[in-house]
Amino acid sequence: MAYNLLKGKKGIIFGALNEMSIAWKVAEKCLEEGAEIVLTNTPLSIRMGGIQEFADKHNIPLIPADATSVEDLTNLMNEAMRHFGGKMDFILHSIGMSLNVRKKRAYDDLDYDFLQKTLDISAISFHKVLQTAKKLDVLNEWGSVVALSYVAAQRTMYEYNDMADAKAMLESIARSFGYIYGREKKIRVNTISQSPTMTTAGSGIKGFDSLVDFADRMSPLGNATADECANYCICLFSDLTRKITMQNLYHDGGFSSMGMSYRAMHQYNKSFENGEKE
Repeated sequence: MAYNLLKGKKGIIFGALNEMSIAWKVAEKCLEEGAEIVLTNTPLSIRMGGIQEFADKHNIPLIPADATSVEDLTNLMNEAMRHFGGKMDFILHSIGMSLNVRKKRAYDDLDYDFLQKTLDISAISFHKVLQTAKKLDVLNEWGSVVALSYVAAQRTMYEYNDMADAKAMLESIARSFGYIYGREKKIRVNTISQSPTMTTAGSGIKGFDSLVDFADRMSPLGNATADECANYCICLFSDLTRKITMQNLYHDGGFSSMGMSYRAMHQYNKSFENGEKE
């Protein structure tokens, strides 16, 4: 059910790849709620995914851009403003990648060149998006910028590796830039700490399904889905949340407030029944 929460608003969605992507779900919800959008991803991701078909189906501009390149971001935002005929109202940053995770490099045996790429792609790109947007003055007053994070920014999560460092930096950037952007332009900057979600990237990580199951057992409301995360993003883009900024907002069914749940303990105890005591 649509509520026209974004009627008349315009924005850029970073990171949609295919129907499993949270950014894809956000793009769909934006259209349902009356917004106009521009889509963007790297040229490689556009070739690999199905976002070109989505853009063609809805007659939406799809502008290739590497979010680690200020030149690409400048071109993207100028092209978006030309398309919209003026400023926009929201931006979604849904970008993250770790070669250390992909190459199964343990946290105590990181490739530091890979680490630099992890931080640049997954966190520093957010600063570049914000800085470029501010310098070009692309957002209307009371605009909203949202980036997707994860609880590993605060807690050690097995095998999340250097992505945890990137998410911690991402959330710090939201606070630091949110202060400046809010003070000078009344722009809101927030991060959403989402439940582990079975996206294309996540589903390719060994053991990710176990992490999803564990989080679901720990969360009193269960894991938040990609569709539900999209709804939360829409709320943060809307005028209903004008005074929310510089926050990391947990959207995880209560996982972040839990120590141990009955369902998780029940499953854990089963391992002892089966003789697994290590």
